[in-house]
Amino acid sequence: MHEKKDVSIATQQQNPRPQTRERAAWKAYWEECGLHWRTEPEIDENRQAVLSAHRVTAPDFDEGIYPFRGVKLDRADVEWLLATHEGGRGPVDIHDWQQLERKGIDLRGADLSGANLSHLPLARMIGGLSIAERLRPPEIKNRAAVHLEGAILDWTHLEEAELYMARLEKADLYHAHLEGASLRKAHLEGASLRKAHVGGASIQEEYATRVSLDEHDGTMPMGAQRTAPPERVLLPTDLRAVFLNSETDLEDIHLGTEQYGMARLADVHWNDVSLGVVDWSRVKTLGDEQKARKETDEMGAEKDMATRLRAYHEAVRANRQLAVALQNRGLNEEAARFAFRAQLLQRHVLRLRKKWGAYAFSLFLEMLAGYGYRPARSLLAYLIVIACFAVTYFILGSTAGPHLSPLGALVFSVTSFHGRGFFPGGIKLDDPITVLAALEAVVGLTIEISFIATFTQRFFGK
Repeated sequence: MHEKKDVSIATQQQNPRPQTRERAAWKAYWEECGLHWRTEPEIDENRQAVLSAHRVTAPDFDEGIYPFRGVKLDRADVEWLLATHEGGRGPVDIHDWQQLERKGIDLRGADLSGANLSHLPLARMIGGLSIAERLRPPEIKNRAAVHLEGAILDWTHLEEAELYMARLEKADLYHAHLEGASLRKAHLEGASLRKAHVGGASIQEEYATRVSLDEHDGTMPMGAQRTAPPERVLLPTDLRAVFLNSETDLEDIHLGTEQYGMARLADVHWNDVSLGVVDWSRVKTLGDEQKARKETDEMGAEKDMATRLRAYHEAVRANRQLAVALQNRGLNEEAARFAFRAQLLQRHVLRLRKKWGAYAFSLFLEMLAGYGYRPARSLLAYLIVIACFAVTYFILGSTAGPHLSPLGALVFSVTSFHGRGFFPGGIKLDDPITVLAALEAVVGLTIEISFIATFTQRFFGK
């Protein structure tokens, strides 16, 4: 990364800067300098002085003072801020392991509404309060939110960006890279998230793809070597409590993979957003569940019991909320899957809280009927009970009488299961075979109730 920056500086010194404000000339100049993300004429010295003065403003959380709060910025401004970030070091390169501690440009409270920021390297941009800074009144937290209403952010790199409570109404986030970003409580009403990347991602895989593209378009010689970053995974995007509506476009959104993680969706305000355009078959478990099941936190420290319980409660809530949202839109198959996941997680909560009675009953319901979402289990339980009792009747009849044929034992088991057993050969009420038939009737009643509930749940959505 440093070599690349040095080459860019040397190129700028060798190539004459355009003496015109024509955008095409400047775009060609930036291309020659290796700064492919720059497209605008560089801002004049007066504007540079204004932005420089704002940049050195010390933040004051309680007073809501941030370097660019309330300042209207356009793409040319942001390009200059990126190029001169940290004394000219430039934007954060998420693939450079030597830049793990770097922060992106601070745009808290800035007005970027309607700006075209497509393809810009805004990784680790600060556009809202961090977790450690959020213990403040709502009006103070609102002041730090970046304003990106109607902004064009297609293909923009926002990996690990802090966008807490960001105003992204009607923003275009087509194919935007949001891996590891926090959009908690962000407003995405009317925004387009088509093909946006919000799951976890491998830095090495992204690096390999970038090198391949650079070789293909000629910006990197074939066979040239770069220092590959060590293996590292970006966390899934935090979408908890975001605000969506009927105008939010989620078509082909990339929610993640099982390998690198799914987006977190607890407390999302789904409202009337269209969920049918999302490929839910690729989402086996939500990011909230994946996080809950990990024994350690993001820092590698082992979770205490309170943290684990809180994570599991959040995962249960996320699955139930999504199931309800899907059910309300007629997506019953998808809704059933997430409702089932919620029940599995709730059983884990009972185990952590050492409520063994409730845990055992929950386990029984899961095995018997899959909490009402696995009707085949009830049918399988029915067949197993009938067969087991039929074999037992046949053995008892052969040893204690009366003798039953295999078919007779099967018929006797079926009728006893449904509580309408008959006693061949004048069997007394206290005979072992009669007691066993009464036990089968009780078991049969339990399974019948379970089967009816499962059938109703599965096929009528009740």
